[in-house]
Amino acid sequence: MLFKTGTKLFGYEVVKEGQENLMYINCFGYALVPSISDDAAMMARVIDNLIENPGTSRVILSQQKNYVYSHEETQILIEVANIYTYLIREERILGMENIRNDKLGMLNYLTLTLLRSDPIGCYVMANRLIREEKTLSRIKDSEYLRRLSKIYELLDKSSLIRSVKDRLAGFKVGTRQIYYNLFRPDVLPNFTFTRLVSELPMDAEIIDEYSIGQGEEKSDVTILKKKDEVKHFYHIMPPEFKLDEDSLMLLDIAKQVLLEHRPRAEEFLDPDRMRQVFFNIARDLLTELAQSKRINLDYKELLKLARILVRYTVGFGLIEILLLDDKLQDIVINAPIGLTQIFVRHADYDECVTNIMPSQEDAESWAAKFRMISGRPLDEAHPVLDTELTVQNISARVSIIQEPLSPYGLAYAIRRFREKPWTLPLFVKIGMMSPLAAGLFSFLIDGSRTMLIAGTRSSGKTSLLGSLLFELMPKYRVIVIEDTLELPVEALRKLGYDVQRMKVRAALLKETTEVAADEGIRTSLRLGDSVLIIGEVRSLEAKALYEAMRVGALANTVAGTIHGASPYAIFDRVVNDLQVPVTSFKATDIIAVANPIKSPDGMHSWRRLVQISEVRKNWKEDPLAEKGFVDLMKYNAEKDELEPTDELINGESETLKSIAGNVKEWAGNWDAIWDNIQLRAKIKETLVRHGDKIPDLLEAPFIVKSNNAFHNLSDSVLREHGSLDSKRIFEEWNEWLRREIKRAKV
Repeated sequence: MLFKTGTKLFGYEVVKEGQENLMYINCFGYALVPSISDDAAMMARVIDNLIENPGTSRVILSQQKNYVYSHEETQILIEVANIYTYLIREERILGMENIRNDKLGMLNYLTLTLLRSDPIGCYVMANRLIREEKTLSRIKDSEYLRRLSKIYELLDKSSLIRSVKDRLAGFKVGTRQIYYNLFRPDVLPNFTFTRLVSELPMDAEIIDEYSIGQGEEKSDVTILKKKDEVKHFYHIMPPEFKLDEDSLMLLDIAKQVLLEHRPRAEEFLDPDRMRQVFFNIARDLLTELAQSKRINLDYKELLKLARILVRYTVGFGLIEILLLDDKLQDIVINAPIGLTQIFVRHADYDECVTNIMPSQEDAESWAAKFRMISGRPLDEAHPVLDTELTVQNISARVSIIQEPLSPYGLAYAIRRFREKPWTLPLFVKIGMMSPLAAGLFSFLIDGSRTMLIAGTRSSGKTSLLGSLLFELMPKYRVIVIEDTLELPVEALRKLGYDVQRMKVRAALLKETTEVAADEGIRTSLRLGDSVLIIGEVRSLEAKALYEAMRVGALANTVAGTIHGASPYAIFDRVVNDLQVPVTSFKATDIIAVANPIKSPDGMHSWRRLVQISEVRKNWKEDPLAEKGFVDLMKYNAEKDELEPTDELINGESETLKSIAGNVKEWAGNWDAIWDNIQLRAKIKETLVRHGDKIPDLLEAPFIVKSNNAFHNLSDSVLREHGSLDSKRIFEEWNEWLRREIKRAKV
């Protein structure tokens, strides 16, 4: 914080932030690092300020770093301040008569000095003086004893003394070691408002340690587990919290200068360019400041400070650091902001509480930036904002709510996407599906079927839909319609796909310049013969989607995601909630359901594909009662595996027969169809096996390359031998793979 010009050393300001009153105390120019636990004089100054401002929520000692004392720690000090006020005003302890001067002097020392600077020492000394007065004095001074007892009794009931009572044996007045565990401030640079608990929690076992980021800008992550807690603790230490005093001073001054040159709203339309411009400005500004302050900065340190400065001015602060961790899936910031820590969902340790306490000021700044980036409103009339964030090639979906929907103000839910898109072999590797399921999906995509990927929130349905895009042959045009940009369109474009993305209005928005989702779908039908991918089926667009399916305007794959836990739940939602006619629903060929599977103790969960069902066409009203849903694959909980059903193995799938009916070599030959599905499964399984040593084999570029090789080799074998000989195709594909692996090693 920058104090007003002329603010003297130890002067203070009380600033209202959200629902809190923050007391900033100016410690610039103080020779020592300000500390309530170490410094008796500092504790006395803080208590003096709290006597004047008992409504303070947190105390912040400001130097080159901010030393932030929590609400709980501040309340302990306020309680002491209230005891002091009571003794002075109600007990009039300093205006007593009929007490000897030496005893009056002792009462003055206890109240005026020791109570403010060492309340535990005051308590111990008052107790000792009471014993002495009772046992040693021949003439009992009842008024003196009563006043001592009052000091002792008030402190004895305080939360401060209750928390240390069992540790007072042998305590010496004047020692301050006992305060260390009571007052442990969050230490943060002066250029950020979001707090970070730098010290590891006590009595916690270290479970895991790793680093994120690169070079000198690495952040250290420690995963801990407390004995009586079910959540793990996610402790992160970013590079900006390890800087020396000179670097912190430069950043603090530079930030104040840059804040006077806030980017205009139109500049947020191109965030990457804006960040580059501000990086250049930050670098030059830091160079000038370092020279004027005679601080030596090498080039690497200069670039590091410039990137930190950009992160805390036009960027999103510690949110960007968290997004660098590829093990994080969700970041949650709950209201009221400033009173609860950030929570994250970790790939290995599920939900964790972090050591980051966001500030209201930062939260409001982020909301303003997201409004400008998205071009969508966020106010009382529109209390929900869905948008996306991209930082250093890392993408995330951001959902924000505010009043009146969130009565305590802003709240955020951030879903981090994998830097590289998911692929079917990657899902096989982590156990979400079996190789056979991957082979079946490949066959269905080539067969141009209509598919809905269903599941609950956080089930991986959007990631699964994205992985299916790389099973499409690049010769097809692809149109992707989304309200929040989540699917890997840029990756498709870089791989040479003919792809057109359309961004439509969010379902919750009624008034905006964006085109409605149903209008976007109808428009896509005029853009040529295309694969149609819908990010999520939520509202009125369902009718338009089924119109497209029914008229056969799309001779290629149509796919989308939808919330639901079973095929019948999807039917119920589409027909009864979204008002799609029953006959139109039959245009759906396949429903795949993904859901999280939990361990018996409820402590762990895994994403699994639990069902692949086909929708048959010979029912009239209720597909469940009339056997309109037929499972092709079903999850076996005992084996933790997606298994084929008898209907699939025995060739009773009408969808697969429909695909085969359009292929000369497969028509009426179920063995050939099943053989081809297993061939595709074997290829996926082979890639996963080699991917353990060469991870790039499982990423999208190689998967597309492998699929292209498979299709070309299949065509070559068909022309040469007159049939799709699976054994020969696999042998030639396997030889192709060996050459690719050898080339990669070279």
